[in-house]
Amino acid sequence: MSDVFRLLSRASGCAARRGELHTAHGTISTPVFMPVGTHANVKGVLPDRLKQIQAQVILGNTFHLYLKPSHQVIEQMGGLHRFMNWDRSILTDSGGFQVFSLSRMNRIDDQGVEFRSPIDGSKHFFTPELTVEIQQALGSDIAMVFDECAPPHAEDAYIQQSIERTFRWAARFQAAHTRQEQLVFGIVQGGISPLHRKNSARQITSLDFDGYGIGGLSVGESEHDTLQMLEVLHPLLPSDRPRYLMGVGSPQLLLWGIERGVDMFDCVLPTRSARHATLYTSEGKIRIRSSRYRLSSEPIEEGCDCLACRQFSRGYVQHLFARGEITGMILASIHNLRFLTRLMEQARKSIEEDTFLSFRDRFLEKFGVHGPSQKGKKEQITEEYR
Repeated sequence: MSDVFRLLSRASGCAARRGELHTAHGTISTPVFMPVGTHANVKGVLPDRLKQIQAQVILGNTFHLYLKPSHQVIEQMGGLHRFMNWDRSILTDSGGFQVFSLSRMNRIDDQGVEFRSPIDGSKHFFTPELTVEIQQALGSDIAMVFDECAPPHAEDAYIQQSIERTFRWAARFQAAHTRQEQLVFGIVQGGISPLHRKNSARQITSLDFDGYGIGGLSVGESEHDTLQMLEVLHPLLPSDRPRYLMGVGSPQLLLWGIERGVDMFDCVLPTRSARHATLYTSEGKIRIRSSRYRLSSEPIEEGCDCLACRQFSRGYVQHLFARGEITGMILASIHNLRFLTRLMEQARKSIEEDTFLSFRDRFLEKFGVHGPSQKGKKEQITEEYR
């Protein structure tokens, strides 16, 4: 049994589970949604506000923090927690997703990845060992292994090569890692091929990691394909380790992922949507910039305890967006993140009470989602999408 993860309860009729993940900076109740703070900052939301919305753990990004201000600077400043004034848990993504999203700027071989900085064009070479060095210097609670994220519809030969490379890189990462209090998660790849997913899962779980990420999804494939891969992986991933579906943040995929045994999620979607005036409510998404809300004295979401809903009206937030005021983006970001942390609280409670499936059905019906889409996303997938 894992010393860092404890299962507390399971739901009937599906794989949903309630657990606790213990890190050097506290215990994380799962299932959990993790706000993304790529540059040591969750856009528009200060650390004290993150605590008010009950964020338990946030993300930083190895790739971007390496480029600016550098891991050496952050280490000299006392580590990432002190640098950004966050005393709860932090997970750092290793930069593998940037290998994919910035593929036109890099060259991959078995040793690592050569890339040009998107900031100044300078050349750099990322290896598993360097990503260990960076994440240990940052001092995150959970470090992700360096992996190669293949496009979901890539040819079989390329996907097979990428999962073999991901496995070799994971073994090198594990061998180089020495920071005892820092947990390490392996990553399963394999596109949307059940065969490749199974092969990758068997390889990665042969290495004894503290948890396992599920990568290479939410990169353009359909919701249906995402869920099929989760169903393939459920019996293959150790039940006593946390499972982290990387880059997923829509309310429906969070619930469908929990239903299939996922414990952890992250995505920039709630804050990116907020900055573009799209807000989550229990009755679906609303475009707050619309003039229909100009005279609305209602809160964004009745019953929501976030700052935006407790103190301001839809009409005020509409005014802020209509005038291009940054305060509108801040309030919207706080609300969307709290909407998802509340959703996770409700999901955890429903698992404890063994009512998860009925809770899921009620939420999705009211939210206006009637089943997973079979269509992939057509927009270009960028690192901001993650």
